[in-house]
Amino acid sequence: MYDQVTLKLNVDPWILSALKEDITSEDVSTNSVMPHPQAGEVDLICKEDGIICGLQVFERVFTLLDENTTVEFFVQDGAEVHKGQLMANIRTLLCGERTALNYLQRMSGIATYTHSVAELLKGTGIKLLDTRKTTPNNRIFEKYAVRVGGGCNHRYNLSDGVLLKDNHIGAAGSVTKAVQMAKAYAPFVRKIEIEV
Repeated sequence: MYDQVTLKLNVDPWILSALKEDITSEDVSTNSVMPHPQAGEVDLICKEDGIICGLQVFERVFTLLDENTTVEFFVQDGAEVHKGQLMANIRTLLCGERTALNYLQRMSGIATYTHSVAELLKGTGIKLLDTRKTTPNNRIFEKYAVRVGGGCNHRYNLSDGVLLKDNHIGAAGSVTKAVQMAKAYAPFVRKIEIEV
């Protein structure tokens, strides 16, 4: 779960950007059938079995559009959910529905797949790590989903640690030289890893 500072500084800007992408001037469909704002209520119902993830982001989409939105969750991130299960009741706006569902579905898909792999590794002592191969501008959501699914986050960005790959080793001339150069350049608090 994101704390309030992380939400405001690191999550809200991406959600607002996604909303701005979807609502460039207005929601023509909703405005054409509902010329005046009306209170509405919807249920969030699971469409297939899996691990739910992204409920806080789902809710945040609506509260950024209307701070009076209320959401009552019946499950929480990391819960195993089943087809047909009622997960939440929302008094909400139609214009945020697709953006909220996009986040929830993507994050739940990642958490579900991660959970299935983590289950295969149970008892082996192997730690399941993610990579930086994330969808642009969705890293904060996708890495969170990996944790909810039972995986562990590796580097969040290029500043988090040294990871020497074949191209770095080639540029340095050898593994030994690459490690020596990394030790000389990188602060002592950063881990140095070599991809093999």
